[in-house]
Amino acid sequence: MSLSRRRLLEGAAGTATSFVLGGCKAKLPDACTDVTGLSEGEVQARMALAYVDATPFAGKKTCESCQQYVAPPKEGACGGCKVLRGPVHPNGYCKSYAQKT
Repeated sequence: MSLSRRRLLEGAAGTATSFVLGGCKAKLPDACTDVTGLSEGEVQARMALAYVDATPFAGKKTCESCQQYVAPPKEGACGGCKVLRGPVHPNGYCKSYAQKT
């Protein structure tokens, strides 16, 4: 199989597009589990709601798609929640999930 100039240029254009679009994705925080500064009751509430940084529903039920989610003030930071206190990962999940309408 020979590689034509056209095929080479198409491949290069596709690769360049992937890099550009990949660079446009929002930077996500590594983790949002730091509960220092929360009261014992607030930490227990997070545990009771079973908050986790990564949804167990394969991206379908994430904090970012929840009515209770509060977006972070800057890109790459943890968000918040109207129901539980402390940092919340956009890809996280808890039992109080309610789909945005």
